[in-house]
Amino acid sequence: MNANNRKRWVAPWKDSTTKPAMYHCISRVVDRRFVLQDDEREQFRKLMRMCEKFSGCRVLSYCIMSNHFHLLLEVPPMPGDGISDAEMFERLGAFYSEAQLAEIARGMADAVVVRPRSEFEMRRLDAAGLPVSTEQVVEQARLGAGKRLDEIRSRFTRRMHDLSEFMKSLLERFTKWFNSKHKRSGHLWEDRFKSVIVEDGVAARTMAAYIDLNPVRAGMVADPAEYRWSSYGEAIGGGAKGIGKKSREGLVRACLAHEGAGFEAERWKDASRIYRRLMGMALGKNKGRAAGTAAVEGRGVVTRNTTEMLQSEDNETVLPDLGMAVMLLCRIRCFTDGAVIGSRAFVNEAFEGARERFGRNRKDGARPMRGSGSAAKGVLWSLRDLRTGVA
Repeated sequence: MNANNRKRWVAPWKDSTTKPAMYHCISRVVDRRFVLQDDEREQFRKLMRMCEKFSGCRVLSYCIMSNHFHLLLEVPPMPGDGISDAEMFERLGAFYSEAQLAEIARGMADAVVVRPRSEFEMRRLDAAGLPVSTEQVVEQARLGAGKRLDEIRSRFTRRMHDLSEFMKSLLERFTKWFNSKHKRSGHLWEDRFKSVIVEDGVAARTMAAYIDLNPVRAGMVADPAEYRWSSYGEAIGGGAKGIGKKSREGLVRACLAHEGAGFEAERWKDASRIYRRLMGMALGKNKGRAAGTAAVEGRGVVTRNTTEMLQSEDNETVLPDLGMAVMLLCRIRCFTDGAVIGSRAFVNEAFEGARERFGRNRKDGARPMRGSGSAAKGVLWSLRDLRTGVA
C-alpha cells in the first residue's frame, strides 16, 4: 500500500442519490485523558445536533465516552439544484443569531443590486475603442451581481454535505467551549479523526450496535439503554416525540436503509427489535430493561433471550445472532481502522474506485474479518488486512 493511502477514505459514490455514504468516525482526547464528564458530554451532544442541522449530514448512531467518541454519520450529496435561500437561512439558524442572519440577508440583498457603469466610465470605454452598448453594460452588471451573490452563498454552503467540514466544525466548536469552561488553551483532540466507510444493511446496523455497546464493553452499564450519551440511550430515554425522536430516526435509518427506509421514527418498533437482538438483548416489558441471563463475564453484563436471538430471518444475515452479540462485546480493530467495511462486493467497489492508492500486487480489496471480528467472517469484509491488535 503506497503513501497515498494516508489520505482520508471518501466513498467514491459520495454524490449518488441512491447509494448512501455512511462513515464510522472516531476521535480521541489528546493523551486519552478522561476529561469528558457529564456537562462536557451534554454540550458535545448539543453541538453535534447543531452541526447536523447546519450541514445536512445525519447522525445514525453515536456514543460519547470519557475520552473519545464514536459517530455513524451519513453524508448525503448536495441537492442537484443546490439549496434554496430559505433552507440555507434555516440551517444557518443553528449557529448564527437573528442579528447575524439579518446582516447576511442585507449583504445578499445588496449584492444583487444592478449598478450599470457611470456615463464617465462608458465614455472611457468608448475612448478605448471598445464596442460597448448600454445593454452590454447592464448585462455585465447583472453578471457581476450574480457572482457576488454566489460568493456569499458559497461561504456557507461549501461547509455543508461534507464529512471533513462536519467533523471540523464539531471538534473546533467543542474545543472552544471546553477551553473557555476550563480556562485552558491549545488542542483538545488528536490530530486527525479516524473514519471508515460503512455499507448500509448488515454492516451499518452492526456498526451502530458496536457504537452503542461502548459503555457496556467498558463495564459502565449493564444495558446500553442506561447510558444517557448514546443514540440508543437517547432513543429510549428521550421519549418518542422529544429528543429521543432524533435518535430513533437515525437508528431506523441504520437498521433499515437497505430496505428503503429513511429517517422514519414511526418504524422504530421494527428497527428496535432487530437492534436489541443484535446487541444481545432480550425485549423486556420495561423501557431500557432487558430480561435474560448474563452473556459474557468480565466484559460488562449483557442480557439476552436465546430463542428470540436465533430468529434472524428478518435481519437478512446468516450470522448466528448469539455469535454476533458476543463478538460486539469485543473491541474490533477493523471497525476503527479497516478503511471500508461491508460485503465483499462493496469493499471491492471501493477498492476499484481508489486503485491508484495500492501497489500493483494488490488484486482485489476485500479482506476477511479476523481476530475478535472473526464471527463476521464471510459476511462482513474489511479493506485493510488487520491481523493483530485492537483499537
